Amino acid sequence: MRHGPDIAPIAALVGDPARACMLTALMDGRALTAGELAREAGVAAQTASGHLARMEEAGLLVRRKQGRHCYVALAGEEVGRMLEAIMGVAVTSGRTRARTGPREPALRAGRVCYDHLAGTQAVELLEALVARGALWQEDADLTLTDDGAALFEDFGIDIRTLRTSRRPLCRSCLDWSERRFHLGGGLGAAVLLAIFERGWARREEGTRIVRFTADGLRRFRAAFVSDGQGTDGTTR
Repeated sequence: MRHGPDIAPIAALVGDPARACMLTALMDGRALTAGELAREAGVAAQTASGHLARMEEAGLLVRRKQGRHCYVALAGEEVGRMLEAIMGVAVTSGRTRARTGPREPALRAGRVCYDHLAGTQAVELLEALVARGALWQEDADLTLTDDGAALFEDFGIDIRTLRTSRRPLCRSCLDWSERRFHLGGGLGAAVLLAIFERGWARREEGTRIVRFTADGLRRFRAAFVSDGQGTDGTTR
C-alpha cells in the first residue's frame, strides 16, 4: 500500500535536463520570458512553451503579465528550497559538471537562493546567529528569540510586520555548496534586501552571484557574525 504524497510527477518534471535548466535560471527570484528560458535551456521556443505549461500546471511556476509581455517565475520559496536541496544531493552524489567556470568560487561564496542569501556567507550568518542566541535551532527548525528580534529591529528590519505575513518568519534551507543550512523565510529575504540597500553587496548582472565589497563584508560580519558589535559595524 502506498502512503503520502506522490513525488513521481514532480520528480519527472524537474529531472528533464531542459526543464532543470529553466528552473535553475529562475533560482535568483527573477521573472523571465519564455524566449529567455528557451535560450537558457537550448531548446526551440515551441518546445520551451510545452515545458513551461507542464511546470505551471504542476504548480512549480507562475506566469506574470506586464503590459504586452508575459513573464515566468518560480511559484514560491518552497520550489526554490526544493531545487537548492536537489543541488545539494547532486553535489554529494558526485553529479557535478565536468568543467567548472571561473564564476564557480564566487557562486559558492555568495548567491541568491530565490530571494535570500545562500553560500558560504549565508551559512556563516546562520551559524553565528544560532551561536549568539538570536535564533534557536532544533534539527532543521528555526525560531527567532527575543534577543534575535531586538538584534534585527536594531538593524532596521520590521519584525512585527514580518510576523503578520503568511510566509514563515524564518526557516532553514539546505545549502547545496556548503551542505549545511542557511537562513530563508521572510527574515532571510529581509536581511538580503537590507544588505543590498546598504550597498554592502550587489548581485552580478545575469547571474545568481552576490558580491560583497571589502567594507560591506566587514560590516556584515560586524553586524551579525562577530558578537559584541553594533549593527552599523561599530563596537558597542
